[in-house]
Amino acid sequence: MTVSPTDARPPIRVLVCEDQELVRVGYVTIFSAQPDMEVVGEAADGRSAVEAALRLRPDVVVMDIRMPVLDGIEATRQIAGPDAETPARVLMVTTFNVDEYVYQALRAGASGFLLKDSPPAELVGAVRTIAQGESLLAPTVTRALIGRFAERLRPTDTSRPARDEIVRSLTARELEVLGQLAAGLSNAEIAGELVITPETVKTYVSRILAKLGLRDRVQAVVLAYRVGLVSPEA
Repeated sequence: MTVSPTDARPPIRVLVCEDQELVRVGYVTIFSAQPDMEVVGEAADGRSAVEAALRLRPDVVVMDIRMPVLDGIEATRQIAGPDAETPARVLMVTTFNVDEYVYQALRAGASGFLLKDSPPAELVGAVRTIAQGESLLAPTVTRALIGRFAERLRPTDTSRPARDEIVRSLTARELEVLGQLAAGLSNAEIAGELVITPETVKTYVSRILAKLGLRDRVQAVVLAYRVGLVSPEA
C-alpha cells in the first residue's frame, strides 16, 4: 500500500482540558475518531492542565476558558505565554455569556478561540489549523468581541509611541494587510479584497509577524486594536 505524505505525518497530539466530564468525553471521542489525531491526555482543572502540558508536550491544548483551581486564562499564560519554556498552542473554547474573558485569553497566548456550540467538524478543523502553526480567529466572533469590548480596546495616550513605531516599521501594504487581519479575514479573503494571491498574503503576514516580534495572527489582531491601528467602530 502506498503511503501518502499526509499519512506519513505523526498524529496531532491533543490535550483536552475541560471540567465538565460530559463535554470532555465528547471532545475526546471526536478527536480520537480522527486518523490524524491522538488524545494524549485529559485535565479537569487548570492546574492539572498546566502539569499535563509540561509532562505530555501536546501539539494543541483544547482549553475551557472557565476552569476550577486555576482558570483557563492563567493556565493558558503558563502553557503558551511568553514565559513558557516550551510553549504549546492553545485553542480556547468559550460561550458568548463568558466572552468577556476572551480578550484576556488571547493576550495570554491563546492561538485562537471557538464557541462551545461549534459543530464537531469545525472543532476538528480548528485543531488542525492551529497545529499547522496558524491561528484561528473566526470573523463573526471577532466582530462580536470587538463590538462588545470597544471601550477596553480603545487606545490610550501611552499607546501612541507604540503605534507610531509600528507604522514606521511596516510598509503601506503591510499596514493594509494588518487591518484586514484585525477584521478577522482569512488569507483567502484578504487575497480577494486586495486582489493578490493567497501566497502573497501569507508572505505579508509572515513579514508583519517577524517585524513586530509576534507569534501568530491572533497576537497581531490584539496588538492592532490595543495600540489603535484599527478602530473598533470601523
